[in-house]
Amino acid sequence: MSDMYELDGPEALGSFLQIQASSDKAPDLSHCSIQWYRVSSEGGKRELISDGYQITLATAGPIDPAAGLGSYVEALVRKHDTEFNNTWTFMMWLIIAVLEPRKVDDIQVVITQMNGADHPSESIHVLHVGKMRIKLCKGKATIAKEYYSTSMQLCGVRGGGNAATQALYWQAKKGLSFVLAFESERDRNAAIMLARRFAFDCNIMLAGPDDRAPQGT
Repeated sequence: MSDMYELDGPEALGSFLQIQASSDKAPDLSHCSIQWYRVSSEGGKRELISDGYQITLATAGPIDPAAGLGSYVEALVRKHDTEFNNTWTFMMWLIIAVLEPRKVDDIQVVITQMNGADHPSESIHVLHVGKMRIKLCKGKATIAKEYYSTSMQLCGVRGGGNAATQALYWQAKKGLSFVLAFESERDRNAAIMLARRFAFDCNIMLAGPDDRAPQGT
């Protein structure tokens, strides 16, 4: 069965992977339930679906986290408190460009949704990712400021077309959530990696909705 389907799409962080039929005999996926799993390159726990088939698909190689992203995040970690806005990111790109030349872009952080409802304003906000907490500001006004906790969630936006690769979902606390759009995929990915690293140092596993395993498993 596994030779009836293949994964299509660039093997890079933030990209979309699609399951496509590679055989005319492949069952119609519209009638199937599909569960995506994160599996490390060393392998991991695999569970069969009761009374069904298990079809395992894998990329040809490891997912590329984007060139230079690791060194970029390490530089942000040393700063301890990071602002994702136009001015600071412009300066950060200048520093990183010394080690890795690339086009320097101005970065914008915009709220596209708040508590699940579309946010009409396109004004620029500042996202602070610190060692103890995350803060979202507009000018001198603080929109949200929460310490890392088990109720906080953070992940890339799922679905929504190509723009999803530049947006993240942040639940600051129960009842308060945002979808934030970045100007580049790289900064979106860096913000997620940085926040998860700081949260881990606070003994918090920062993930998205439904990502955490049920307690006791």
